[in-house]
Amino acid sequence: MRNRYLDLLRFLAIVRVVVYHVTGWASLTLIFPAMSVMFALAGSLMAASLSRTGAPAVGRRLRRLLPSLWVVAVLFVPAMLLTGLEPTWRVVLWLFPVADPPANGWGALALSPIWYLRDYLWFVLASPVALWLFRRAPLPTLLAPYLVLVSIEMGVLAEPSLVVREFALYFGAWLLGFAHHDGMLRRLANRVFVPVVVLVGGAGAAWILTHPGNRGYDINDIPLGNALWSAAFILVALGRAPSGAAWVDRNAVFGRTVTVFNRRALTVYLWHMPFVVALTPLVDVVGWSHQDPVGLAIRVALVFALVGVVTALVGWVEDVAAGRPPQLLPGGSRPAPRSTGADEPSTRAEPPGPTEQTPAVEEEGAAARTR
Repeated sequence: MRNRYLDLLRFLAIVRVVVYHVTGWASLTLIFPAMSVMFALAGSLMAASLSRTGAPAVGRRLRRLLPSLWVVAVLFVPAMLLTGLEPTWRVVLWLFPVADPPANGWGALALSPIWYLRDYLWFVLASPVALWLFRRAPLPTLLAPYLVLVSIEMGVLAEPSLVVREFALYFGAWLLGFAHHDGMLRRLANRVFVPVVVLVGGAGAAWILTHPGNRGYDINDIPLGNALWSAAFILVALGRAPSGAAWVDRNAVFGRTVTVFNRRALTVYLWHMPFVVALTPLVDVVGWSHQDPVGLAIRVALVFALVGVVTALVGWVEDVAAGRPPQLLPGGSRPAPRSTGADEPSTRAEPPGPTEQTPAVEEEGAAARTR
């Protein structure tokens, strides 16, 4: 059985990512640091899978991760090759993105969410060793990414590699997912938990306020503030998580929506940005702007509608990748559960144990680097 509270968190994170990329509202990154939450949830699931089956869990996770990317690549890579992308060996990175796969101008913008799969892939491959270290030295292992990030911000590590920067920024959230799965967060007494949340969140807020980026207080431009603020958010969201959220299914439509977004999370994430980019010309043609609430609402609705169409067409790939019977619209009749080793959240929030780095499309159609 799935934990509907974790499903709800993932649903909210995905919706927040899409709305942010349409609107560009920096406040959304502070209200809900979606990417770190998604990495934390994924880390918790990865720890659960490794605990059940060990190293083979890595292969199963990759099996679930990559097919949705291949669908995107089959359509967009030929289009990019026909519109100026140089055909080099690096094109194969669209099959296994251990580094950023090549893209031309429009493709780099429309397919920018690939960074999330790249980082996810790194974290999955590192997880067997990381979980072994975490369970033997929890606090030093958990603090390591944040200390590396501090070193980067203070100039101690000059010009770090992309791998080092991304592990420093997001692997801490992944490790907090480990702590969630192992029950460490829930076991923290309030006399420890509350001061830690206040200290970490306060430090993150102070850094954000004193180090605004090009877009003000958008935490995607403020790595250290992003990591600390997100850590405090995750500590509260997972450390004091309810055992479930049965109320999600009291409304059949809402419950089904949450299920669909969870079962089609990769499809929604990979496909929303091409539609955000495609709808950008409407800003000039129709006169909509980021300050026009009606125009923004229409653009958000259009993006979700178009993503819904694509999800109906190719979302079933996620079912096949997970070893489930393919469904057009998940969440209907539920077959009896079977033991497949699939990485599904448990109904227990704690066993006893997608910067949005995608470019946000501005009114003029230019892109600023974001996470």
